[in-house]
Amino acid sequence: MKRIWVGGLALALVASSGSAFAASDGYLLVAEKGAQALGIVDAASGRELASVPEGGITGHEVTASLDGKTAFVPIYGNSGVGKPGTDGSVLVAIDIASHKIVGHLDFGRGIRPHCPVMNPRDGMLYVTTELDKTVSIIDPKTLKIVGTVPTGQEQSHMLAISPDGLWGYTANVGPGTVSVLDLKARKLKTVIPVSKNVQRISVSRDGKWVFTSDQVKPDLVVIDAATDKIAKRIPMKSAGYGTATTPDGKFLLVPMMDSDAVAVIDLKTMTVARNIDLGQGTHPQETLVRPDGMVAYVSCDKPGKVAEIDMATFRETRLLSTGPVSDGLAWASK
Repeated sequence: MKRIWVGGLALALVASSGSAFAASDGYLLVAEKGAQALGIVDAASGRELASVPEGGITGHEVTASLDGKTAFVPIYGNSGVGKPGTDGSVLVAIDIASHKIVGHLDFGRGIRPHCPVMNPRDGMLYVTTELDKTVSIIDPKTLKIVGTVPTGQEQSHMLAISPDGLWGYTANVGPGTVSVLDLKARKLKTVIPVSKNVQRISVSRDGKWVFTSDQVKPDLVVIDAATDKIAKRIPMKSAGYGTATTPDGKFLLVPMMDSDAVAVIDLKTMTVARNIDLGQGTHPQETLVRPDGMVAYVSCDKPGKVAEIDMATFRETRLLSTGPVSDGLAWASK
């Protein structure tokens, strides 16, 4: 059984030989913003195998194809969200085995493409195209745009897709809202006001909850996916960032940049169960939980490293050397 980690889902793919692949035997993909490159790390050894140049300006996020062979990196530009700077206009496809760019999509104008998510339901690649206030739908085989979904908001920066592949959710940073997208109809369903500023977004394994982080008041905001309304606010030590749920659906990991720590949310009680200290100056950005649930990875942008956390003990076991300003993470099995 081969598992590919895509857009918050652990997908089981049957290998032609019928043999089992260990979920830990894979590659960690790291968006190295400071190097304008994609880092490819062998997860078993913790060694970075390659830092693949993306072509001049940087991508912030990455995802892997459903077969685990290709990485997709939208090239956002050299600025922060809502700030002046270069407006990226391309997406690159990188062959993970050869460490080479094998495909290129030109959007034709600067639109700041940012967060890529594979949707296992239709096999398409969904990418936030921020300046157009849309999510672009791309055929990953041809790298052709086959449709768009309007978000109705500025700065639709991050995207999460429900486990059934029917619903999309964007965190709209400056407006402080979440857009709910009907992906089958390719329409905006509703916009949920959250705060003056939000960041990042994820969906629970059962599809019942959507999580985003209030950047004004340090709360994790929990949205009921059935009603599209805020169900709960969970107070945090400081504002959260890129969250990830464990495969068993019991916990949500929330990196907190200002606290140099990761909060562990018990999703049964909707409370902070503990905080994992990563050390001063780590500035954690994004979290990914390995498909077997045994290990979590947290990108630490200031030191340009990725922290590896043992999920049995909730302790850091290794600090993997990647590239400067490491941010977006993705997983692909070998």
